Amino acid sequence: MKFAHLISPAQPDAGIRLAAVVDDGAVFLDEILDDAPSTLQDLITRGDDELARVSAYVGNAAASGVEPVALSELEHASAVLEPPVVIAVGLNYSAHSSELNLKTDQAPTLFTLWPNSLTGHGHTTEWPRELSEQVDYEAELGVIIGRPARNVTEEEALDYVWGYTVVNDITARNIQYSETQWTRCKSFDGFTPTGPIVVTADEVADPQDLHVKTVLDGRVLQDSSTALMVRTVARLISHISGSTTLLPGTLISTGSPGGAGYSRDPQVFLQDGSTVTVSIDGIGELTTHCRMV
Repeated sequence: MKFAHLISPAQPDAGIRLAAVVDDGAVFLDEILDDAPSTLQDLITRGDDELARVSAYVGNAAASGVEPVALSELEHASAVLEPPVVIAVGLNYSAHSSELNLKTDQAPTLFTLWPNSLTGHGHTTEWPRELSEQVDYEAELGVIIGRPARNVTEEEALDYVWGYTVVNDITARNIQYSETQWTRCKSFDGFTPTGPIVVTADEVADPQDLHVKTVLDGRVLQDSSTALMVRTVARLISHISGSTTLLPGTLISTGSPGGAGYSRDPQVFLQDGSTVTVSIDGIGELTTHCRMV
């Protein structure tokens, strides 16, 4: 199944609502279900039985002639809301670590992203020019944990995945290279767009066989595959869960392939008025508009 957090301009007082995405339309769960989960986090926390209930009702809604609302008439919020934590993985593609002149260590480079950085598809991310004119894009596969994962093996790790989404790990490079940790440079307001949707794990046959692409103002700048990850999704989950219980709803952003703007000659950064779209086949295209003030 596919889910999204959506806002209807026709019902602005309703706020952000969870919907199942069917083709190019949305079925709002609160319109077809009693005691409907209000967010993706709520749905995940309720467990597999709740997902099965939602799936059945969505199927019945379609069979009963319930007309989905066209996605083109709706506004996207972040595909994940209020996750327990957002864990980002750095240097997980050799090409990316090489182009940034950073070493890929034996263990994953991990850091967290602050929740204020989360935003949705189609939104405008704004940042002060005085803080950075070297703001970069990074297309990444986002992995969402479905049940508590503690000390799991690589062989069983994917059984703990609830779903997948697209992440743009936007980065202020000047700050990244001036500080010893990476959280602040990647956690400006709106620096972690996610979405437009979350797809459940059963719809992704192999997370290591997905095409990843970034298009900035019509120019393709990243064009790669998750097959080139240094550490697979399963290995990342196993490694992190060895010391930390991954709670349901945790979002893991699994690293970006080569093609970053910082490493190009001449360098390419997000500008005032830029539009950047990062995409992963089978999951979706995530667009962000940029405003530097």
